[in-house]
Amino acid sequence: MARQSEFVTHLLDLLHPLGDVSARGMFGGWGIYRGGKMFALVAFETFFVKVDDTTRPEFTSLGLAPFTYEASGGKRAVMAYHTVPTEALDSSPLLCHWAEKGIAAAQRATKKPRNKK
Repeated sequence: MARQSEFVTHLLDLLHPLGDVSARGMFGGWGIYRGGKMFALVAFETFFVKVDDTTRPEFTSLGLAPFTYEASGGKRAVMAYHTVPTEALDSSPLLCHWAEKGIAAAQRATKKPRNKK
């Protein structure tokens, strides 16, 4: 298991009011979980929160960047995670506010009805 970064430890401290929030190493970064659901990730020492059609407009209207990576064939892939405002990274109430949006998006993602055949 990869050793937790100081940045991830800092984030977990700020997110403590949300309850049982944990980090798991994955793909050179970190998945951030609450209640077994991944609601955020850390990549390249940047915190990204899960978004969906409900929350994405707020993030994009503030110019908060999506998480992207280079996919096979040299194409850029965009994931449903966006950065949070910089000032939230030093404020537990602000970071928890943005994290709650990610938690809600993660919960909505698991409640989608499955197509029946």
